[in-house]
Amino acid sequence: MDEGEGFGHERSDRSTQRKRKRGSTSVKRVVVAITGATGSVYGQRLLEMLRELDGWETHLVMSQAALLNIREEIPDGRRLIEEAADVVHSVRNVGASIASGSFLCDGMVIAPCSMRTLAAVAHGLSDNLITRAADVMLKERRRLVLMTRETPLNLAHLRNMVSCTEMGAVIFPPVPAFYARPSGLQDIVDHSCTRVLDHFGIHRNSAGRWQGLSTEGAVTEPAPLNIERQA
Repeated sequence: MDEGEGFGHERSDRSTQRKRKRGSTSVKRVVVAITGATGSVYGQRLLEMLRELDGWETHLVMSQAALLNIREEIPDGRRLIEEAADVVHSVRNVGASIASGSFLCDGMVIAPCSMRTLAAVAHGLSDNLITRAADVMLKERRRLVLMTRETPLNLAHLRNMVSCTEMGAVIFPPVPAFYARPSGLQDIVDHSCTRVLDHFGIHRNSAGRWQGLSTEGAVTEPAPLNIERQA
C-alpha cells in the first residue's frame, strides 16, 4: 500500500505518552514503526516483547496505510498496539522528539517495512515521521532494521535494499526458520522478532535457537557410487 496522504486521518498530530513503573533509572529507547505492508503483527509483537523488559522505552509510529492493514489483520489492533507502546507519535508530527538526532535513541525497527518506505529511506526522503526518524538513525550511525515484506522483488526493490545496506541499515525479511519446528504462526512471528532484538543486544531465551544438528536420526555418509566404466 502507498504510505502517502489520503488513507484516513490520525486522531492527533501530537505525541502521547503512557506512564509505567520502571525499576531502572537508565532508560534505553527504541523506535518501532509500522507501515502499510502486510505483517503488522511483527510490530505488535516487538512492542510486547520490549514491554516485558525493564529499562526499555518504546516509541511507536504508524503510517496511514498501516492503520488500514491493522484493521484487516488484527481485531481491535490499533488499541492493542498503542497500549503496548510507551509513546505514540502521529506520522505527521515531524516535530516529534524522534525526528531529531539530539534525542538519544538506541535504534529503530520498521516492522513491517513496505517497499514505498524502503524507497524513501534509500533516497533520503524525510516526508513523514517514519522516514525522518529512519534518516536520523542513518545519519547518527544508529541501528536501523528494516523488516521488508514483499515478494517477488523487482530490480528497484533490490537496488533500494543495497542502498540502505550500504548506508548501514540491516535488511531483515521475516523469513521462517523451519528447523525450529514451529507449531503455529505465533512461533514463526516470535522467532523473527527474537532475531531482530538480537541486533539491539537483547537476547531472549528461545527454544527455537539453532543448537547444531540433532544426533537423533542422524544421516550417515552415503556409500560411494559403484560406477562401472565401459571400455
